[in-house]
Amino acid sequence: MRLTFPLCAALALLVLAPPAAAANNPVVAVIIDDLGNNRVLDERAIALPGPVACAFLPHTPYAANLARQAHEAGKEVLLHLPLEAVHHEKLGPGGLTLPMTRREFVSTLRADLAAIPAPDGVNNHMGSLITQHPGDMGWLMDVLSQSPSLFYVDSRTTARTVAYEIAREHGVPATWRDVFLDDVQKPEAVARQLQRLIAIAKRRGTAIAIGHPYPVTLRVLKEQLPRLEAAGVRLVPVREIIARQSKHAPPAKIAAGLASHPAQQQDNAANAGGARANP
Repeated sequence: MRLTFPLCAALALLVLAPPAAAANNPVVAVIIDDLGNNRVLDERAIALPGPVACAFLPHTPYAANLARQAHEAGKEVLLHLPLEAVHHEKLGPGGLTLPMTRREFVSTLRADLAAIPAPDGVNNHMGSLITQHPGDMGWLMDVLSQSPSLFYVDSRTTARTVAYEIAREHGVPATWRDVFLDDVQKPEAVARQLQRLIAIAKRRGTAIAIGHPYPVTLRVLKEQLPRLEAAGVRLVPVREIIARQSKHAPPAKIAAGLASHPAQQQDNAANAGGARANP
């Protein structure tokens, strides 16, 4: 693909921007969501350079085999857990909804976890409705807390989410998303979101992006992930982000800062209940 001038300029900033003094050795993590439905694109996501985490929708045609492939490639594997959104978009198999009883909720959640071989963690697919409800989030985190190796990433599809706070209350290692990479599926837009990710990491020390297996996203990430260190940040697993955040800032302070964080000025896709489904 021939890069346009605006894209070339945007990508150049990734390399030329000097590291900020606000954070020493800033780190970023990248999660690719919505895997499991498209084998060709999903394998391209797994092949991305570096420790890019792979989040698989449960009970999808290729999830189990590709999750094993991702493990073999040294990637973190997440259950991309379908949670009800405010506009009630179709969740697909394994979705958790507000009307469920606790028994139904927990049974479905356990089946979802079992559908993904040896998950390292969980993040939410959609969820702008159910992540606002402490009771349902408590049921979720109670199950996750029974597997000490699991962490939770709040995809933050609504500014009203309580998922991170409830996770910490239940002793579940947790963090949150700062940037969606590809709500606009254009190379220059993805590149701008990468710049935003870098800027947040340099300011705060850590930052997490979520993208999707769109051809444009995979193309830009394949080109740009190897250049992150030249831009002043390092790509790390999600678990390292959680460890750094837990070490350098008290959980209460982190939670209090989320509501006013610039990343909470969400775009339309997030407020509608999550990013688009995998094509």
